[in-house]
Amino acid sequence: MAPAAHGCGSGALLGRFGVLLQALLALGAFSTLMLKRFKEPKEERRPWRIWFYDTSKQAIGALFIHFANVFLSDLTEEDPCSLYLINFILDATLGMLLIWLGVNVVSWVVQRQKYTYLVFGEYGDPPQAAAWIGQCILYLLIMVFEKTVISLVLLIPGWTKLQEILLDYIPNPQLELVLVMLVVPFVVNAIMFWVVDSLIMRKYKQKDTLDINGSIETPRARRTEESRVLLSPDGDYDHSESDQDTSGLQGTSQKMRQPSYQVVI
Repeated sequence: MAPAAHGCGSGALLGRFGVLLQALLALGAFSTLMLKRFKEPKEERRPWRIWFYDTSKQAIGALFIHFANVFLSDLTEEDPCSLYLINFILDATLGMLLIWLGVNVVSWVVQRQKYTYLVFGEYGDPPQAAAWIGQCILYLLIMVFEKTVISLVLLIPGWTKLQEILLDYIPNPQLELVLVMLVVPFVVNAIMFWVVDSLIMRKYKQKDTLDINGSIETPRARRTEESRVLLSPDGDYDHSESDQDTSGLQGTSQKMRQPSYQVVI
């Protein structure tokens, strides 16, 4: 009697059940980003349009990485689930470091060249769709760089043996598919999305202005000061006028009190 085959079969990632798991994974990732927005302090919370611009870059990059992993994993006929898991683990560890490096290098270059609308998180006032498109292209290029490096790392001998033993203890292919395509990616993606979103929105969160004295003036403080000026009573204005009048009278009285000199013959 032949031993039972372990692992999901070829084409399982793109089967009906696999597609359903991927849809649930996308919904979970979207919910994570929604939760992060509502966890932001109210004074730093992004408008919906800015939030969409920031998170859509991640969505485009994540979709590229996901379908690249599915395509590369489905090239094997043995156990595509374990190969997908290896790709995913590398993306979440070495790939995360490469994404961080890529974002910082690109940010340094665009700031040095003064390409304002290509700085991650800056879209102009009012926000410009052209800036969002340019940043999406830059972020996608970072994802292409990351996936290329990971693919080269997978060419190192020894991954095949790890692939054979990685999920060999799971006898049910459907359970293996759930773990590989939903449970593990959901937990790791939640962490990755949270970190990357904080990285690419950082410039927007710290967008403060400097006043003449060099102190930092936040938009909230500036609005408070403007409201205080607009709502202040007219007495301040009258008081300033009375001060000017008083100073004028004092100057006149001083002139009048100047000593006069008489010539006595």
